[in-house]
Amino acid sequence: MFRPNLLTFPAAALLLAGVTAGTLIGAPAASAETGTVSAPIAAALAAPTRTPANTARDKYRHPGETLSFFGVTPGQTVLEYSPAGGWYTEILAPLLKDKGTFYAAQGAGRAYDTLRAKLDADPATYGKVKLIAWPTGEALAPGSVDALLTFRNVHNMVMRGTEAETFKQFFALVKPGGTLGIVDHRLPESRDSAVEKSSGYLKVSTVRKLAEDAGFVFEAASEINANPRDTADWEKGVWTLPPTLRNGEIDKEKYLAIGESDRMTLRFRKPKN
Repeated sequence: MFRPNLLTFPAAALLLAGVTAGTLIGAPAASAETGTVSAPIAAALAAPTRTPANTARDKYRHPGETLSFFGVTPGQTVLEYSPAGGWYTEILAPLLKDKGTFYAAQGAGRAYDTLRAKLDADPATYGKVKLIAWPTGEALAPGSVDALLTFRNVHNMVMRGTEAETFKQFFALVKPGGTLGIVDHRLPESRDSAVEKSSGYLKVSTVRKLAEDAGFVFEAASEINANPRDTADWEKGVWTLPPTLRNGEIDKEKYLAIGESDRMTLRFRKPKN
């Protein structure tokens, strides 16, 4: 199983000053390199309410290390943007249930209804999850979120042309000093940017610009979710790879051997002033 080391990349000035991983303000000590996560996150990962099909993807998505990298703790107010089927919701709900507040913000439609049904089916686990429609409107006050997380959703914004407005809303919701955590499919910087509109892959520079233009400050990047076997040049885009496997049985074993996509994992901070 491929498990890359964690590499953090603070701002250039900090690198020149010799700042090492974990010394940034708010940077967690846990890493994929050590394989350690906090006890609360480990307990949430082990929750018996997680579905087997979802836990089978942990080897690709490294949720414990990812949430540790984003600095998520049980007492925070966390918003997950567009959780869809609730893969991360299955982890965040038990993690935040006792001490924190968890908002799941989903656009209206089938995905919202499906997630609503999932939450309603298990009130013991999900009874405290606050499912709200996106955009949040008056359901959530500006500056009330410690951490806003989005997993494999920015490419959808880019394909729809809603990215600038969505990041503007992200910035409004996060508290000063709060975190924006992003995971998405990574396109090599040398590729034609036009590919971003149809492939599901994005350049790191594209995502950084969106966040920074909205007002966030880039803090660190991680290789937790990297996969060098993914060449990011598939005829049917990222959906060629698992879990979608758009080609069906054609070369299925080849794509399963590659695994899920190569992904960027980026952490941003909202300035305090």
